Amino acid sequence: MVSPFLPDAEKLAAVREALPATAAGIYLNAGSMGPIPRETARAMADVADYELTVGRAAPDYMEDGPERMAEARAAVAAILSSAVGTVALTHSTTDGMNIAAAGLDWRPGDRAVTTNAEHWGGFAPLVALQDRHGVELDLVDVGDGGDGDAIVAAFDRAIDSRTRLVALSHVLWTTGAVMPVRAIAEIAHARGALVLVDGAQAVGAIPVEVEGLAVDAYALPSQKWLLGPEGMGALWVDPSAIERIRPTFAGYWSFDAPPRQPPYRLFEDARRLESGAWHRPSVVGFARSCGWLAMYVGLGWVHERANRLARRTADALAAIPGVELVTPRQAMASLVTIRLPGWPGTAVLDELGRRSFVIARSIPGTEWVRFSVGFYNSEAELDRLGETVELLARHTPASLPSRPALTILGEG
Repeated sequence: MVSPFLPDAEKLAAVREALPATAAGIYLNAGSMGPIPRETARAMADVADYELTVGRAAPDYMEDGPERMAEARAAVAAILSSAVGTVALTHSTTDGMNIAAAGLDWRPGDRAVTTNAEHWGGFAPLVALQDRHGVELDLVDVGDGGDGDAIVAAFDRAIDSRTRLVALSHVLWTTGAVMPVRAIAEIAHARGALVLVDGAQAVGAIPVEVEGLAVDAYALPSQKWLLGPEGMGALWVDPSAIERIRPTFAGYWSFDAPPRQPPYRLFEDARRLESGAWHRPSVVGFARSCGWLAMYVGLGWVHERANRLARRTADALAAIPGVELVTPRQAMASLVTIRLPGWPGTAVLDELGRRSFVIARSIPGTEWVRFSVGFYNSEAELDRLGETVELLARHTPASLPSRPALTILGEG
């Protein structure tokens, strides 16, 4: 178990031992999928083994389900520094974005405002509204996300009295820029619009005190920076907005003690937005990963170290001749995005993986390569990344020397 009181070097070693995937390569892709803690995997395996050997139909197992879901909501609420009743479980960030966006009472001619840099998980629900309800969709050009004043001014011009919803990312998945969410939310609220935030690249990577953002709904995933299983997420809803975001789908979990005859009472809190069933091992795993980060590692250490390492990485890569730093230095979270002119992004990834075991990703539609720098990364790994990027930057794909024999980090 990781102790929050260990010296930094000992704590990093304990963290990496608790995250076995960090030994398989230079893990720089938590923005897609984070490494799962041993403790989470064990908890999920225990539940799955119980289901296999004892079954899932006994009354005590059935009664345990709501308790496990309550634990997961409470774990997410702790991460967000918010009340438990504000959290609904979902199956992904996209699920949460759809639930919130579709829950408004849309009419033809209503408007939704978003950015031109959204992930499809947040953008697609708005396209569906356009198709189903005739909602007008306005995209604000945010550039690389680094000029906060210009972004706020652009939203100020875009949001009008017909705007019902403003939807945007907390951290852009492309460049890693932190968006000026609160300032945009204040403009939106002054004109009667609700604000929905895609928190996929923020929660677990940077501090998120969601109530301080002054937004109405905030969607997040399990499997990225929170290091949980796939197929889980959450939607935070401000109590003042709960009556404006109505359930599009409803089921057993949406109602407070479902009766067989009227009146049918939805939960008064965010649980009304939950409808279907959840995979029990994944619910347990989601809660366990959140708890592991918050209680055993410490969110303060997680956020400070990840941001410090990301800035260190950005500075080192930007100093390499021929490397273009796409991430705006003045608005960084934990994502570092670069471009090597003359290199396709997929070719950069291929060489980084084969030469240094770097696990990262490219950004579709660009030649950018994105590195998700985590608290569990070591300085030695990031130095190795920089050395390999420098090698690539000195060459074209055609002139690059043949690959040397690979050595595992720490063995040579």
